[in-house]
Amino acid sequence: MSDNADDRPPTRELSAEECWQRIAEAPYGRIAATAAGEIDIFPVNHAVDGQSIVFRTSPGTKLLELTIRHKVAFEVDGYSDVDAFSVVVKGNAEPIERGADIEAAERLGITPWAPEEKDRWVRITPTAVHGRTFLRPRPDSQP
Repeated sequence: MSDNADDRPPTRELSAEECWQRIAEAPYGRIAATAAGEIDIFPVNHAVDGQSIVFRTSPGTKLLELTIRHKVAFEVDGYSDVDAFSVVVKGNAEPIERGADIEAAERLGITPWAPEEKDRWVRITPTAVHGRTFLRPRPDSQP
């Protein structure tokens, strides 16, 4: 047992509002999808649109997996000198295919980091949103 007591407050659950704020502010997230019994995780640029998450992609593995199986998990996390957080969204991913919906998604201002053309749009409609945060140890309190 350590002689140094950890006087930080316990990990705290984020409210739904705090979760959505963290998702909106995150520069990127990760989407986990399954196909043929395999789990894949992909980084994506995203935006919050109401109570859903929108990202753009190109044809390939990610889009194929979402076509086969719609259930996904989406995660963002981050930290500062003071605290750290993680938010996980579980839900259903669907391609955005109607012209008006694509135009609305384009107005969200999602700019891909990768050089490939990302001309396909996907919306994640959540079934659950959970997050947590905790204070990081102070540098002077570590052994």
